[in-house]
Amino acid sequence: MRLVRWTPDDLVRRLDDVVAVYGEAMGYRTDLLEARRGYIASHVRRPGFRAVASLTSEGHLAGFGYGYLGASGQWWHDQVHRALDAPTRTRWLTHCFEVVELHVRPPAQGHGLGTGQLRALLGMAEGDTTLLSTPEADEQTSRAWRLYRRFGFVDVLRDFHFPGDERPFGVLGRDLPLDPPAS
Repeated sequence: MRLVRWTPDDLVRRLDDVVAVYGEAMGYRTDLLEARRGYIASHVRRPGFRAVASLTSEGHLAGFGYGYLGASGQWWHDQVHRALDAPTRTRWLTHCFEVVELHVRPPAQGHGLGTGQLRALLGMAEGDTTLLSTPEADEQTSRAWRLYRRFGFVDVLRDFHFPGDERPFGVLGRDLPLDPPAS
């Protein structure tokens, strides 16, 4: 397995694979995935875009992650902005790198791919803070929640409902830059 930095063109070129991994990891229906394809492709043009991918020795996509600088007028940013009070907005959204997607195919989970992807992505990120959202789950059993807590993410907003998704989400944040790994 190798972790590589992706350019916007790399992500667009592998969009079918990206959508497939996304669907497997999130358990989304096929019709919903088709709707997400267009917005994923449009994200590569956002300021501060960064992406990484975990590739097998045969070049198959095992996981990926990407993000960009959040700004007013972006759907996710505006949803979270409306839900926060003014001091919390200022603290977290002023110069924020949003981790938009971070996924690993279920059979490849539990082998450190998500950790490597998140470390690489945050290591390249611009911004003073970083935010992400993840479905609410038992923090002791959820791999995603355990990963984010290991990286020092704290609660910014809990049990939040995004329009179009019936599940509650947690919005988590941490300061940047990412601390160097302990030796």
